[in-house]
Amino acid sequence: MKDTKLKARQLRRTKLLRRMTRPMGGFLQPIIDPIRDLAESGRLAGVLLLVATVIAMTWANLPGGGSFVAFWDLKVGVEPLYKSLSHWINDGLMVIFFFFVGLEIKREVMRGELSSWRQAMLPASAALGGAIVPASLFLLFNWGTSGEDGWAIPTATDIAFSLGMLSLLGDRVPFALKVFLTALAVIDDLIAVLIIALFYTQDIHLDMLLYAGGVLVVLVLLHVFKVWRVLPYLLLGVVLWFFVLKSGIHATIAGVLLAMTIPLHKVDDLEHALYKPVSYGIMPIFALANTAIILPADVGQLLFSPLSFGIIAGLFLGKPLGIVVFSWLVVKSGLVELPFGLRWRHVFGLGFTAGIGFTMSIFITSLSFTDLLLQNTAKLAILVGTVLSGVVGLLWLIKVEKTLAEDPATTVAAE
Repeated sequence: MKDTKLKARQLRRTKLLRRMTRPMGGFLQPIIDPIRDLAESGRLAGVLLLVATVIAMTWANLPGGGSFVAFWDLKVGVEPLYKSLSHWINDGLMVIFFFFVGLEIKREVMRGELSSWRQAMLPASAALGGAIVPASLFLLFNWGTSGEDGWAIPTATDIAFSLGMLSLLGDRVPFALKVFLTALAVIDDLIAVLIIALFYTQDIHLDMLLYAGGVLVVLVLLHVFKVWRVLPYLLLGVVLWFFVLKSGIHATIAGVLLAMTIPLHKVDDLEHALYKPVSYGIMPIFALANTAIILPADVGQLLFSPLSFGIIAGLFLGKPLGIVVFSWLVVKSGLVELPFGLRWRHVFGLGFTAGIGFTMSIFITSLSFTDLLLQNTAKLAILVGTVLSGVVGLLWLIKVEKTLAEDPATTVAAE
């Protein structure tokens, strides 16, 4: 009898709560539904990056905006980890971002689109062309100048932003195009990691490097002896990060190295757990801290400079040119074929979309320059190149699909 009364009481309470929350839910639904749709389509991360960038640039250029810029230079922590907030973000939080990137790379290589050489050859060739040609165009403008060290800035592709842009087209573009872009962007991230490790290091401290190597060996042994719990890996990962940070190699490399040692069957779980914190937390915070650009009265001083021209040309022209040419060469060699349903005009549109550099390009900027003017010039150029690439890529692919819809007789062979 008591159980029956208790259940009846709980039922009445549930109904009351539903009635109380229904008006509020109805009121918020027009706000909640679009946000949910953006999240499910993968576009929310890109939207948050844009919002954070607009906030940072607007705030920095308001009266008293210098205090917002100075905020990121505040130092917190204790020695030997007494760092500015921007350093904690770029050398700390971004390690988690690179750990997430490393997990994506491992998954694709072990059992995804890059698990066989035939699958990997086309996106790998495209990614290589999408790095070499932009870097070459950049150096064409900046060889021998103070901006020369930024040669790697236009080589990067922002995977979240570029896929978010492509998702705007929904089912109007072939699914194979999204798969191709994902594989290309993953390899592009790997290239960026190698560039950072090889070219953007400080003075190497061998003792710390040896300690880091010792921790890495222990991590590998955990995998060898089938230690499947993730916690020991993560705890050792913190130690690895500290030694890599102090070794002179950029600390974010620790995130990728740690990801490579994670048991494969745990990769999906970790990716799922990290997706929201990385996409909706770490990346917007990174954008806030790194796009607080105080614009001079004459913005042309920043935009009309060899550094700006090199970055914009690299992202907007170099990316599509490199991706198409290198893809065409490897397909014409007979080693691989263009994925079913794709035409070369699709690949050209994808090349523009891959010119969305943003997160990784801004990150490489922070490693390339210590001079504030050079940093601001590069960041502004990245924003311009990213917007140009995204808009042109989107319009190009819309035009391609419209043309194909009007002429269904067009075949891949005709391309």
